[in-house]
Amino acid sequence: MIMIADISDGRQRAVIENLTPNVDAGRFPVKRSLGEQLVAEATVFADGHDHLGVVLQYRHAETADWQETPMQALGNDRWRGAFAVDRIGTWHYTVTAWVDDFSTWRYELSRREQADDIALALLSGAELMEQAASRAAGEHRDRLSGWATALRADTALEDRTALALSDAVADTMARYPDRRLATRYFREYRVVVDRERARFSTWYELFPRSCIPGSDTHGTFDDCKGRLAEIAAMGFDIIYLPPIHPIGHTNRKGRNNTLVAEPGDPGSPWAIGSEAGGHKAVHPDLGSLESFRGFVDSARGLGMEVALDIAFQCSPDHPYVKEHPQWFRRRPDGSVQYAENPPKKYQDIYPIYFETDDWQALWEELKSVFEFWIEQGVLVFRVDNPHTKPFAFWEWLITEIRQQHPEVLFLAEAFARPSIMYRLAKLGFTQSYTYFTWRNTRWEITHYLSELTRTEVREFFRPNFWPNTPDILHEYLQFGSRPAFMTRLVLASTLAANYGIYGPAYELQEREPREFGSEEYLNSEKYEVRRWDTGRAESLRDFISRVNHIRRDHPALQQDLNLEFYPVDNEQIICYGKWNEDRTDIIIGLVNLDPYHRQSGWVELPLETLDIDSHHPYQMHDLLTGARYLWNGARNYVELDPQGAQAHIFHLLRRVRTERDFEYFF
Repeated sequence: MIMIADISDGRQRAVIENLTPNVDAGRFPVKRSLGEQLVAEATVFADGHDHLGVVLQYRHAETADWQETPMQALGNDRWRGAFAVDRIGTWHYTVTAWVDDFSTWRYELSRREQADDIALALLSGAELMEQAASRAAGEHRDRLSGWATALRADTALEDRTALALSDAVADTMARYPDRRLATRYFREYRVVVDRERARFSTWYELFPRSCIPGSDTHGTFDDCKGRLAEIAAMGFDIIYLPPIHPIGHTNRKGRNNTLVAEPGDPGSPWAIGSEAGGHKAVHPDLGSLESFRGFVDSARGLGMEVALDIAFQCSPDHPYVKEHPQWFRRRPDGSVQYAENPPKKYQDIYPIYFETDDWQALWEELKSVFEFWIEQGVLVFRVDNPHTKPFAFWEWLITEIRQQHPEVLFLAEAFARPSIMYRLAKLGFTQSYTYFTWRNTRWEITHYLSELTRTEVREFFRPNFWPNTPDILHEYLQFGSRPAFMTRLVLASTLAANYGIYGPAYELQEREPREFGSEEYLNSEKYEVRRWDTGRAESLRDFISRVNHIRRDHPALQQDLNLEFYPVDNEQIICYGKWNEDRTDIIIGLVNLDPYHRQSGWVELPLETLDIDSHHPYQMHDLLTGARYLWNGARNYVELDPQGAQAHIFHLLRRVRTERDFEYFF
């Protein structure tokens, strides 16, 4: 006798294959944010020609009971269903299917022509209804029993057939299917649901030590409070602070990353730790822990959150170096190995040795760093160089933190190979830095965004676009002047729902590199205190504010999954569309990628996809300037000039029907 291990009952006929979405066959969860839908598809079929019943089942991890929703046939044995995720945390979902005897019977009855066949079939239908009545209760049980009796009655065949094929019978029978021989998909998949800010956020990076009032030489958290209202008014909702901890003295870097610091040089915030403390302390010159909590509370009062940089590395003066020498790698001469990324050397930083025999205590201590700052009110963390720490560590740590604090968000700062960046996202990082900074041509942008939004990457990787950082000043900005900064801001903020800027430097278009061919800033704020006059006339503050408020007003720009690129007969112009789930809000972006010259061309929009009536004009409302343009048909002319409009952010209004409508729009 041959036994087949995976068959529990040989009478089960439904087959379920290829349930999507999934990440690595369910090894990792997919991601969604609160209020979104999880749309699932599966291939479901059976032998023969019988109809099927198929349901998508789902539950929150903290709830034992499953909910379910019917899946709809798409054709070619593919089925689709969806459910809304209305609670943060982990959800489970799977598919169950069965041969639907009643639906099959009903379909065949509708095709029968001979009276004898119909009469006999009605008796079979009566049996199915009686069986369903045994599974039902109350009014539905009585109704099904009554219908079964009616099908057996000696009344007009036409009347009994009409009753059997009625919607009322079909709807009631669908409530009580015979699922004794149902097939369940061989595994459950997971979806991690984050709060809304995981999907849509606007970041402003600020060095608190540079919030200098008057002639002071070092800013404080209290000084920085004075900038919060201004930053909130610009439309930012996350204030990101580089490390705020004490800075080491040994091998402290001087201005412009020189090896020898001069008296008064503050050092790099990423050289963490001194006699004043380590990762759970604040730099004394910034203020006290109490003043930091006050800063966090002030930001929250303005609708913003504080994101804190977590960099797991130490200066030679960090308390860990003395208290836990086993957590650091030694060189043959007995000295501690400092950080290197040849040819770059970071003599002021010791990397942590994760292969230590004391790794479990190390992991627990590093987890406690996050827990400490969560207690201070921080719920968003930007993690420095996570790709240089073990993947297993991050999966464990993020899982541990989220079990107690599912509202916490993690941004991965990992400019590494795609497989590494994607692995970190799979392991639990909520958002991720990207290659956007280095994607500047239309081909580069189109292909990169297509990878992020049109492949399986979209299920687990949430991009966060940064046109600049304290580490990265791309040559496009170095040589492009003000129009280049406007171009990159519009692209970052409209192509991605999450984006950020290294704030003061971007507002004032800081663009001088340390030397030719370098992406390092001259007089980098990483190594000195900078006094920024963001009130200068050339500031981009008003433009940035306008763009950010457009983002807040338009749901189409608050998600990454609905994005398409449209043809333009000029490679220097890029055109793309984004829309919300029900297409009530459609945004068309048009950007001149050339920061030096006027560019023009013909744009072609897919009228049918955008639900535009080709026989009527439609309005394009430029949200940047307020101008309104009346377009006709699929092809329309555009012209973008760096000295005027470098970009359009169009809100599409589909139809102008009457002369009165025309007067209203214009």
